[in-house]
Amino acid sequence: MASNLCDSCTFYVWDEELEEYECLVTLDEDEYAAMLSDTSSGCRYYRKDDEYGIVRKQN
Repeated sequence: MASNLCDSCTFYVWDEELEEYECLVTLDEDEYAAMLSDTSSGCRYYRKDDEYGIVRKQN
């Protein structure tokens, strides 16, 4: 996965204990293998981090 894509993903968060970013997508063994063998340029688990999305739904 490209780090610039991960930087804006909801699942890419800072781990204070490890002092590094990590991906929080929970994958089973088959999904992980499929992700690693996927030749497309994007991550199918990517979700744009939109902190104002909830506010727009309330209006």
